[in-house]
Amino acid sequence: MSEHTPPPARTDDDGPGTPRKLVAVLLGLTAVVVLMLCAFALPSVNGGPHRIPVGVTGPRPAAQALQEKLDGPEWDVTVYGGLPALTSAVEEREIAGGLALTADRIDLYTATAGAPTATGALTALGNSVADRQRIPAAVHDLVPYPEDDPRGAGFAAAGLPLIFGGIFPAVVLTRLFPGHAGLRTRFAGVVLFSLLAGAAVTAFLQYGTGSLDGSYWITALALSLGMAALSMTFIGLEALAGFAGLGAGAAVMMLLGNPLSGLGSGPYWLPSGWAAFGQLLPPGASGSLLRANAFFDGTGATGPALVLAGWVAVGLVLLLIADRRNRSTRPGASAAEPRTAAA
Repeated sequence: MSEHTPPPARTDDDGPGTPRKLVAVLLGLTAVVVLMLCAFALPSVNGGPHRIPVGVTGPRPAAQALQEKLDGPEWDVTVYGGLPALTSAVEEREIAGGLALTADRIDLYTATAGAPTATGALTALGNSVADRQRIPAAVHDLVPYPEDDPRGAGFAAAGLPLIFGGIFPAVVLTRLFPGHAGLRTRFAGVVLFSLLAGAAVTAFLQYGTGSLDGSYWITALALSLGMAALSMTFIGLEALAGFAGLGAGAAVMMLLGNPLSGLGSGPYWLPSGWAAFGQLLPPGASGSLLRANAFFDGTGATGPALVLAGWVAVGLVLLLIADRRNRSTRPGASAAEPRTAAA
């Protein structure tokens, strides 16, 4: 009787579903690349003045005429009763800037550190109005960037390090202290890392590059809160859904949070809906909180601080859910078998 060699066992790699799986993976990766392009390109393409709040003061007929001329999709114009009210509104972040009209000149009052792109657009607008009236224009920057970094390059560059400062500790701590046993260690590690990294990054930006003003410790705590909001959310997602959850959270923050943060442009340069959404994500809220504490003595810090505290709370809730789920699924955690009654 002849011996027959059994056919080789089929592996998953050469199974009938392999082509479909390959096509699905390739289409998914292509979609991710297109989504990345959209996330980073569309805010730049569609960026521009979107209802930028500005003020006007001067002779009432001239101020009201300019308000009627400018009010529209690009500018949200308010008439102020005098120069002190206008400059106070700029310094209190009620408006991005303002124009003071007189018979022989136009004075522009701006806050570059609050909204650099809006400042540029307002300066161009003021110069255009002055040219039409054949009078000079003078610019007064009430809240500039520090002298060591007049363009705010260091401040604008803080976005990606802030996001990676949330991703890296989540990944490293999860690898070093995995599973339910390391849950509390990961939590403690995130808290301590956020405090240390916030202090170090603030020291670099304030004393190394001269990009920040204001109280060092308040700014450092604000930056630590931003890092904690990201890291806590990431370790919560990982505890609940594994590295798939961590990857999904990182993708959202990279693809949406970073380009919609307005860190370099200020909050007025994106379409209003996207700008508002970006401020509800940790990168945008962190940038707004950092801007408020570093340049405006805390004016406008409450809103972004509450947003970041909410994200920290979300991360804690995810950790608690994962902790409870793991406790209920451990061996011996189920209720004991009911005893049968004696005969």
